[in-house]
Amino acid sequence: MMNDEKSEISPSTNVGSDHKTSVIEIKDLKKSFGTQEVLKNISLQLFPNENLVVLGKSGSGKSVLIKCIVNLLPVDTGTIKVFEKDVTHLKSDELVNLRKKIGFLFQSGALYDSMTVRQNLEFPLRRIRKELSEKEIEDKVKEVLENVGLSEALEKMPSQLSGGMRKRISLARTIVVDPSIILYDEPTTGLDPVTSNEISALILEVQKKYKTASIIITHDIKCALTTANRIIMLNDGAVYKEGKKEEFQNSEDSLIHSFFN
Repeated sequence: MMNDEKSEISPSTNVGSDHKTSVIEIKDLKKSFGTQEVLKNISLQLFPNENLVVLGKSGSGKSVLIKCIVNLLPVDTGTIKVFEKDVTHLKSDELVNLRKKIGFLFQSGALYDSMTVRQNLEFPLRRIRKELSEKEIEDKVKEVLENVGLSEALEKMPSQLSGGMRKRISLARTIVVDPSIILYDEPTTGLDPVTSNEISALILEVQKKYKTASIIITHDIKCALTTANRIIMLNDGAVYKEGKKEEFQNSEDSLIHSFFN
C-alpha cells in the first residue's frame, strides 16, 4: 500500500483557504423532489488538497448534494461552480470533459460484475485516457492496485471479493484516471469497524499521494474525524454548522453532541 504506517496518517495540512482558489463553489443551492425540499440554500466551498466531510443523518440530503455537483441530478436554483465553471449551464460535451476530472466513489462500489478487476480498471482508462498505450494502461492498473493493497486481485471477479476488497477496487477505479477531485458517497457504509478504519486510512493516503480535493459524504463519525480537514454538518437539508473537527468535538450544542458523543 502507499503507506504502511496507518496510525501516523493524518489529513493533509496543505489546504487552500483563499476564496479564489476553491475548486468547487456552491451558492444558494436548492433541490426538491415534488413537494419535499431536500436541499435548502446550501452554500459551501472545497479547496485544493482538502478533505471536506459533509456529515448528517440519513435523509439529510448528503448524497443528493454530490449528485448535483456532477449534474447527475439537476438543481432547482443556485449555482455550482467546479474549476470556476457552472455545471448547471454547461453543454453536454463540456460536462463530459469536466466529469473526467472528477472521481466518484459510489456507495455500492458499482463494479461491473461481468468484468474482472483488471477489466474494471481498464474500462475508464480506455474511455478517458485514450492517449495511453497498452503498456501504459497495464502499468497504471498495476500501480493503483498496489496502492490499495490488492495486487493479487487482478484477475478476480467482483463476486470473489469481500465487501472491503470491493470498496478498495472501487477506489482504485476512481483514482486510475488521476482525478483532481474525488466525491466519496458513504465510503464505509456496510463495512465492519476494522475494514472501515482501513478505508478511512486509504482515503488519507490517496489525498497525500494524488493531491486530490475531496468531499466525503458520511454519517460515520470515526471516518469523519479520521479524514476531515473541515466538516460541514447538514440538518433537515440545510447547513447546520461548518468548522474544524475540534469545534464539533468540543461543541456543547445538543444536536452536534448527540453525533460526537
